[in-house]
Amino acid sequence: MGTLYVVGTPIGNLEDLSSRALRVLREVSLVAAEDTRKTGALFSRFDIHTSLTSYFEHNKLTKLEAILEALERGDVALVSEAGLPGLSDPGYELIHAAIGAGVPVVPIPGPVAATVALVVSGLPTDSFTFLGFLPRRASERRRALQEVAAERRTLVLYEAPHRLADCLEDIESMLGDRPMVVARELTKLHEEIYRGTVHDAREHFTRGVRGEVTLVVGGATKEAVTWDEERVRLALNEAAHHGMDRKEVVRQVTQRSGWPRRDVYRLALEFK
Repeated sequence: MGTLYVVGTPIGNLEDLSSRALRVLREVSLVAAEDTRKTGALFSRFDIHTSLTSYFEHNKLTKLEAILEALERGDVALVSEAGLPGLSDPGYELIHAAIGAGVPVVPIPGPVAATVALVVSGLPTDSFTFLGFLPRRASERRRALQEVAAERRTLVLYEAPHRLADCLEDIESMLGDRPMVVARELTKLHEEIYRGTVHDAREHFTRGVRGEVTLVVGGATKEAVTWDEERVRLALNEAAHHGMDRKEVVRQVTQRSGWPRRDVYRLALEFK
């Protein structure tokens, strides 16, 4: 039985490909790639001739059996479009299936945009919460932010460039004006690391941007933990709109808002 290698590849600058990753990509019998075109360009740059097969969001389940069969014949490497597979990229299902089948799974570390942005942000790094990509729909995105409004740890998340302005607006609305960093095109020629507050970032990024975006947001302060009444009402309204049980809604909002339960319950009665 072969080994599944989970290989980190550069998030921008190709010089960040480790010598170990390069060796593994040359020696395995097959590479399962999220984007065969981008991985093909990487292969061309480093003169790698290993066979490629696609493994991306919309075929990751249907390709499992074929990749597991390939592992019966030899070693396979898993790569994403950039960075480390399985972290907001396809990979979890294959890794889980390989472990279940008794296949050795070996990590080959590489750059990760979330941690790269975090360590240069200037915000606390001793503990952080990674949110991945927020939901695309505005109501779901606001609800996801609402759930971490009282989180004291630094928040790290990804966002698509065309949704950046809307996302920043929702962050300010749900979390308040906190210190934050917008890291764009990390390690690439046009790398930008913008430091300021959420409000500053909203004014700076008024137009669409290009490239991958990582956001690092300061955690809630003691003073920011208690919500104002408008935020409590918004949380209750969102929950009522989605048909959540009132008792559970009151419990969650009480926990996150810093409000007494009786006051949250009183406001909850206004929403049918």
